[in-house]
Amino acid sequence: MDAKKKADLLLRLKSIAGHIKGVEKMVADDAYCIDIISQVQAIQAALNKVNGQILDDHLHSCVITAIRGDDATERERMLGELASVFEKSAKL
Repeated sequence: MDAKKKADLLLRLKSIAGHIKGVEKMVADDAYCIDIISQVQAIQAALNKVNGQILDDHLHSCVITAIRGDDATERERMLGELASVFEKSAKL
């Protein structure tokens, strides 16, 4: 992952961490349930964005390298990893 992408992801993650702290405070302060749920949904959307960016980087680096490589075992391993990630996300 290049430095700019990494810096962007780290900023997003710090922002998400701040939002989580905000939700903790909302719960502690007995905020309105729907307001808490809305904030949790925003955090989930932000995490999905991070996941998408990491997956995009993985596809354009590790996966391409494995596909272009001569090692058939590595290609199969990489494809298996991708399939596993999508299987896990389908169960969520």
